[in-house]
Amino acid sequence: MSNEEVSAQRAYYKSTARNYDSSHVNEKDEHYFALRFLEAAIDHYGIRSVLDVGAGTGRAACYLKEKHPALKVASVEPVKELREVGYSKGLTKEELIEGDATRLQFQDGQFDLVCEFGILHHVKSPAAVVAEMLRVGKVGIFISDSNNFGQGPFASRAFKQLLDTLGLWRIANLIKTKGKGYQITEGDGLAYSYSVFKNYEQIARV
Repeated sequence: MSNEEVSAQRAYYKSTARNYDSSHVNEKDEHYFALRFLEAAIDHYGIRSVLDVGAGTGRAACYLKEKHPALKVASVEPVKELREVGYSKGLTKEELIEGDATRLQFQDGQFDLVCEFGILHHVKSPAAVVAEMLRVGKVGIFISDSNNFGQGPFASRAFKQLLDTLGLWRIANLIKTKGKGYQITEGDGLAYSYSVFKNYEQIARV
């Protein structure tokens, strides 16, 4: 990401941190739904430690600590203002720390499971983040994120998938975003066009 993109993204989260949970966190949203799946996986695979990458205000950490008190939970979040909200909810500075998702400050296999909830579409190189998650996770990783090709009405989804099959999606996206490759919206800040399926082969190779 360029310095301009990083600055724009940090400015958005800094300005929305105080009201972030009320605007972005809902117990009926897709990430809470995903958290319930993660909770089941923790029980099934005997997970003892979890790292949440791009933790925001610590939603996942708080949820997992409540459901699994014996679980070792850590989170990384680069935006100070979001971390401060997490601390106000009871997370310690050992549980919610400053960190860069593309250069995690942990040893190989240090956590049983590494997860992320809705951050990959906010980074320019999601493959770099996934690579770090795979490096740090010993048992596996858990991803809850967007699929740009699954959004919109059927005709729109089909057209986007056709462009991607023909290798034209990147060009179409650059035209759509006027050469920037990203969009900035009031509800989501700076976001890139992203599909979780783009990282499937990278994950399957491990």
